[in-house]
Amino acid sequence: MSTTVQLAIIVGYLFIALGVGLAAYRVTERVAEEFYLASRTFGTVVLLFTVFATLLSAFTFFGGPDTAYSFGPEWILVMGLMDGLIFAVLWYVVGYKQWLLGRRHGYVTLGEMLGDRFGSRAIRALVAVVSLFWLFPYVMLQQIGAGGALAALTDGAVPFAAGAALITGFMILYVVLAGMRGIAWTDTLQGAFMLTMVWAAFLWVLVAVDGGIGTINTGLEATNPEFFALGNDFYTPGRMLTFAISIAFGVAMFPQVNQRFFTASSETVLKRSFALWPVLVLMLFVPAFLLGTWARGLGLEADVGAGESILPVLLAEYTPTWFAALVIAGAIAAMMSSSDSMLLSGSSYFTRDVYRTLIDEGITESQEDRLARIGVVVFATGALAVSIWAEAEAFSATTVGSILVEIGDLAFGGFAQLALPVLVALYWRRTTRSGLAAGILVSQIVYLAFNFLPEIAVGTVVVFSDTYLGWGISIYGMLVGLVVTILVSAVTSQTTEADTSLYFERLRAD
Repeated sequence: MSTTVQLAIIVGYLFIALGVGLAAYRVTERVAEEFYLASRTFGTVVLLFTVFATLLSAFTFFGGPDTAYSFGPEWILVMGLMDGLIFAVLWYVVGYKQWLLGRRHGYVTLGEMLGDRFGSRAIRALVAVVSLFWLFPYVMLQQIGAGGALAALTDGAVPFAAGAALITGFMILYVVLAGMRGIAWTDTLQGAFMLTMVWAAFLWVLVAVDGGIGTINTGLEATNPEFFALGNDFYTPGRMLTFAISIAFGVAMFPQVNQRFFTASSETVLKRSFALWPVLVLMLFVPAFLLGTWARGLGLEADVGAGESILPVLLAEYTPTWFAALVIAGAIAAMMSSSDSMLLSGSSYFTRDVYRTLIDEGITESQEDRLARIGVVVFATGALAVSIWAEAEAFSATTVGSILVEIGDLAFGGFAQLALPVLVALYWRRTTRSGLAAGILVSQIVYLAFNFLPEIAVGTVVVFSDTYLGWGISIYGMLVGLVVTILVSAVTSQTTEADTSLYFERLRAD
């Protein structure tokens, strides 16, 4: 009976989200800009919550509590404070300039804007291909999280593959039907629902534990006294800053986030949204990550099996079945609100920056709109197939949360490699097409090599390690990209590059 109730609650929520998408479908024009950007009409609440919900993925909702459970609550400082503040600054530095240019000249993607900046179809396609390469595993991350959550909540009654397929199917339906407007409306619903449920879970567990916070702290002092001190072998200053910087810069380059910089209806909306961002992030991360920390003090280690995350286990222990299902529905909302935006943005990057640029430049607006919807289905289905295969291969020896953190960290770092070359291109007039291309390609090659090639010892020096002097390789890759972009631009003759004066005239006019 409990499984039936849980599934009814979750499926009911999915139908509510689908209903919101159908309502948006009724007011959505069948043109590409409406499908991708909702005709640039978002107000503060919708823009803030659609960015918020888009970023709160399985990496956050399951990976975050699992990290706090394993290593301590400092994850709040990494994701909630440092990352939140850095991204708010980047929202202004990158997003404001994108909004200015996009509003005047109709840009839909970052690649489209940079391609126009340098008069280069190759730059446009390069940015899109790199983005799609890192977007694919991040879509997988959401499907893995959703399938694992349903399997854990129903004690295996809903297998991983069935749960992941169910969530993916609903996402495809409302993304294909409603595009950005439907996603933004459902994101606003899902963001508010997530905040409500995580705070409700936080308070429920606190009340349900006999002795409350005193009992929890006593348990932590007995099992993990280091949780009460700042820093440990995992939370070193270098690692914490690496996480925060990589995640913030990576988020700024995420297609699903970067495109939202174009959607604000006014300058006031854009500025008000990034000012409120750090507050909204802390409101979710503090209770979510503390729940993971509390689970350690409550002695739930023996209840967490292979392939499980701590949050469903904690809820099953201290809350009623129906309430646990509601909270997991909130977690699934987080995954859906990330995946739907990724699917839409991935489709726009493919149709506008790859297909239109390299295959059929004469494609019409209606044809592009239709191709984009087909692309959503193909991208989601392909990611689902690989997710199911990956789950069978990897979950037997580890937990959902650790896998989500590993995949998320890898993808964040990959996107972060784009950030500094793009910033240079946006702000330095002497940046050349060759400089930008070299900066992107070299940083990506360095990052991939140090993540996937085996470690090799040359004397006392370990080559292809993932950390050096306490800092993660993503930071070094970003610096390499910055240096290469500047050096190659400095030595590249401006006369052999596309004239960029028109771009800067436009920028000054804006």
